[in-house]
Amino acid sequence: MTKPRLWITRRLSDATLERAERDYDVVINHADTPGTADELIAASAEFDAIIPCHSEHFSADVVAQFSDRLKIVANHSVGVDHCDLPSLKARGIAITNTPDVLSDATAELAMLLMLGAARHAVAGDRIVRTGQWDSWSPAFMVGKQVTGARLGIIGMGRVGRAFAAKARGFDMEIHYYNRSELSASDAQGAVYHDSIESLLGIADFLSLHCPATPETTGLMNDARFALLPKGGIVVNTARGALVDESALLNALQSGHLAAAGLDCFQVEPGGNPAFAAHDNIFMLPHIGSATRTTRDAMGFRALDNLDAFFAGKTPGDLL
Repeated sequence: MTKPRLWITRRLSDATLERAERDYDVVINHADTPGTADELIAASAEFDAIIPCHSEHFSADVVAQFSDRLKIVANHSVGVDHCDLPSLKARGIAITNTPDVLSDATAELAMLLMLGAARHAVAGDRIVRTGQWDSWSPAFMVGKQVTGARLGIIGMGRVGRAFAAKARGFDMEIHYYNRSELSASDAQGAVYHDSIESLLGIADFLSLHCPATPETTGLMNDARFALLPKGGIVVNTARGALVDESALLNALQSGHLAAAGLDCFQVEPGGNPAFAAHDNIFMLPHIGSATRTTRDAMGFRALDNLDAFFAGKTPGDLL
């Protein structure tokens, strides 16, 4: 029996690639560069399936030029804002993602960013690393305490709930905004707000965990930053599009916000060069899910979806 032909657009985990090579006629982009629009269009005529990452963009214009051969796009990601879902579905192409398996890793990173932003991690590391630590006083590098503070979470999906669970270990008071109120068992005592504005008013710390959609693009703007308590801290491990970066800089430079922790940016890769001048912005290069355990789990989840599809079953993560 002929194996389905599969293109893997990026360098996935070794365990994922080994399994893919066992079960599929696979071509792997060992150069590990983002797939271009022309490469995606060409691949649609050469492959039955593609496992892409968030770096490959399936726009309506690109999908319109696809061959009929391509049957499934099994994303190696939870977010699918890089895919024009209506266009793919109109062409009869199945689309899947990899939920659940990266929630804890991303929540861990959100906690790192929150703690690092609150306790001057950037400035402290620089001072010690450059040999400038030559004094101490009770007023030296005084930060914001996390334990017992009020945490606001926008988006209480899998990652938001995983982050809330970890924050409870710091005795934080959890508040959240979500499209709908959670059940008591899922909320675990977190307080529901039926508007973002209500949530922002009480959030000593704010963490974003919602998807990027037309409705959430620019979610945090000048007006909403102003609603946060003075000295608040904002964390974003979701999508860069959620934050108006000029508004964030304004809020930090005015002193209204104390700090920010960011793992994602409007421009990726690269980030925002204007942020580099600010020690109170703790930044990482979009590595929320970058643990060995999670990368293996994401790759295997994508392959599980392919296996089900080519066995004539409905993939578990079909969108």
